[in-house]
Amino acid sequence: MARTDNRKVALVGTGMVGMSYAYSMLNQSTCDELVLIDIDRKRAEGEAMDLNHGLAFSSSHMKIYAGEYRDCSDADIVVICAGVAQKQGETRLDLLKRNASVFQSIVRPVTESGFNGIFLVATNPVDIMTRITYTLSGFNPKRVLGSGTALDTARLRYLLGESLQVDPRNVHAYVMGEHGDSEFVPWSQAMVATKPILSLCVEGGQEEPVCREGLKGIEEEVRGAAYRIIEAKQATYYGIGMALTRITRAILGDENSVLTVSAMLRGEYGQSEVYAGVPCIINKNGVQRVLPLSLTEEEMEQFNKTCSTLRESFEGIL
Repeated sequence: MARTDNRKVALVGTGMVGMSYAYSMLNQSTCDELVLIDIDRKRAEGEAMDLNHGLAFSSSHMKIYAGEYRDCSDADIVVICAGVAQKQGETRLDLLKRNASVFQSIVRPVTESGFNGIFLVATNPVDIMTRITYTLSGFNPKRVLGSGTALDTARLRYLLGESLQVDPRNVHAYVMGEHGDSEFVPWSQAMVATKPILSLCVEGGQEEPVCREGLKGIEEEVRGAAYRIIEAKQATYYGIGMALTRITRAILGDENSVLTVSAMLRGEYGQSEVYAGVPCIINKNGVQRVLPLSLTEEEMEQFNKTCSTLRESFEGIL
């Protein structure tokens, strides 16, 4: 039976992150229609042309074009990648004031178009920009989510897989909290298949491939990855582009997949009215629900600390 539904995504911001996402979407045939929106209309047109010229080499039949905010009216998802980029040595929170004003010029015209889908935010500092989107849009918070710690979690699994010589897809571990300096890994919840990673430290002492110091090193490497990439090549975009595509697929495919996105907490982990990176079940409704993990007392302290950081940063912005 032929498909009658049209999976439409509107992308706001055609910079490196936005276009890495668009390119990844094209390669994975993630949607049927992709509209590119940018304050620089000519750039959006050029990017649409460039992507269209690759259609013949892909398995995709995507309709790709430059558009306006009114084109968001019938979109399933609006992905926001617009904003000023993080400079070398600048923290994600330093970006905040500069990007808050950009979002006021985006969210209002999107909602005024009649858009009634899901907002997916990638602009840093992502947890706070997602909360700003939620506040400006007035949408149900389930339908406003950020890329959160999805990429950090992928980095963590990659490094653990390398260290343990295990396929990262068989590593179950999460990065939680702010997508930034106060993020942390709840090691009590980290597994290889069904085996707790912490138990590997105990079994063979220092001879094991991973032990406490090694885990700490991996966590620091994950936390500092963006800074090292920015130092080397001025920006990060491929990883986040693919992370956004994965989240988009989970929404459009109504997958009920567990991904660590930035979601509004409403009592989970004892936190309310704050957006933070937590494992969530993602489907066509956006965040179907937050999946609470059994954190240790120490991990709860870390989570409370990261939420306090995010709360303080948001105050007085709007």
